[in-house]
Amino acid sequence: MGMAHHVGGMEFVDHDGRTTAYRYVEEGGEGPAILYVHGSGGTHRVWSAQYAPSGPSSPAAALDLSGHGESEDVSTDPGSATLAAYVDDVSAVARAVDANAVVGNSLGGAVVLQSVLEDRVDPAAVVLAGSGAKLSVHGRLRTALAKEFDSAIETLHAEDALFHDPPAKAIERSRATMRAVGQSVTRRDFETCHRFDIRERLDEIDVPTLALCGQYDRLTPPSYHEFLADELPNGTFETIEDAAHLAMIERSGPFNDAVETFLDAAFEGDDRR
Repeated sequence: MGMAHHVGGMEFVDHDGRTTAYRYVEEGGEGPAILYVHGSGGTHRVWSAQYAPSGPSSPAAALDLSGHGESEDVSTDPGSATLAAYVDDVSAVARAVDANAVVGNSLGGAVVLQSVLEDRVDPAAVVLAGSGAKLSVHGRLRTALAKEFDSAIETLHAEDALFHDPPAKAIERSRATMRAVGQSVTRRDFETCHRFDIRERLDEIDVPTLALCGQYDRLTPPSYHEFLADELPNGTFETIEDAAHLAMIERSGPFNDAVETFLDAAFEGDDRR
């Protein structure tokens, strides 16, 4: 349980009968690691601007959830079983890198919240980027994910969904990633989001938490993040201008600055820093 090993540019940890892949970058960073958790249909690469030298000045790890990227898959139904498997993934990597902060985007934010609720991770700080306490998915998108995957991909890459006004290269890379993850896993992700709802349990999460949202995000709009900040005992809210759901890609500089400023304040006085 929790046996870690290294292959090429990736690290791997064996846990719960499977192997989870993650990228770990220590060079140039100080203090405990930040663990980044991607969203539906993504991989660790969505965080490439965060684990790069230009990202927050801490060691960084970004994992592939089960069935994504280089991680082994699980046979789970959408909803609580899949969420539990993803919590196992996050917990295993958090232990492997001694993570002291966890950043989750969208579905990744749901996984982070569930991990904290279940005491599977014990971070000094949490960032929820483009996420929410409830993550309903529109019926038309759910139908497209089941029947017309290419159409679903195009819907997600329409203006102010995943992106507001990014370079064409970012959109093409995002489309390619989603196609590589595949219809089955991507649909499972979104259906798991649709079933997620911990609005009544937010008062149990007292870790300092930043709810960080792209200004134009239609998938998880600013109101989701304002709710998080209002209901969490130690929550704050901030927006990233000129960005949508994947603000960490579209506006990586302001995103990284917001995360680093928040983490510096949250870590102040924490004996694990």
